[in-house]
Amino acid sequence: MTVDTSDMLKSIFDTFSGLDYIRPEDIPNIDLYMDQVTTFMEEHLKKTRRYPEDKILTKTMINNYAKNDLLPPPTKKKYSREHMLVLTFIYYFKNLLSITDIQALLKPLTDKYFKKGGDFGIEDIYKEVFSLEKDELAKLRKDIEEKSAISKETFKDAPEEDRDFLQLFSFICLLAFDTYMKKTLIEKLIDSLDS
Repeated sequence: MTVDTSDMLKSIFDTFSGLDYIRPEDIPNIDLYMDQVTTFMEEHLKKTRRYPEDKILTKTMINNYAKNDLLPPPTKKKYSREHMLVLTFIYYFKNLLSITDIQALLKPLTDKYFKKGGDFGIEDIYKEVFSLEKDELAKLRKDIEEKSAISKETFKDAPEEDRDFLQLFSFICLLAFDTYMKKTLIEKLIDSLDS
């Protein structure tokens, strides 16, 4: 089994550089019905799917988010720009955090900044947070390249026919450990919100 991690990483980095977030100005200036929300999210986040048949957000998911207090309820069955921004946060968090953790993280934001008017709201928070992410891609790429190089130095004494797989396994383990530690840190930070 031969795996060319260099080509694979280049392809993944090309995909990363093509990813973009939903800009508030991309969201229509009118409130949307559920079908419009799911269509909008599917269209704008389709590049983040692992498999083409994966659903970004379904009606059931959105209804459950509102029912579980992750998302403020719609007004007359319509969702505002702020709803869309909160849904985007939920979308990115849901693959990493539990519903309880997402609720603990978003509830203070929605309680204080959702539909409050004034000079500072959900849209300002969203813009600030997402503005940080582009700079993080270069750091992420460097970190991943370093982990890839480290993994290529492992299993030098393994049988040649197994070496590529074992080095790939080593690379995945390094990435998984990094993810596990960051996830644990995020959970501890969320737990500290109750303190």
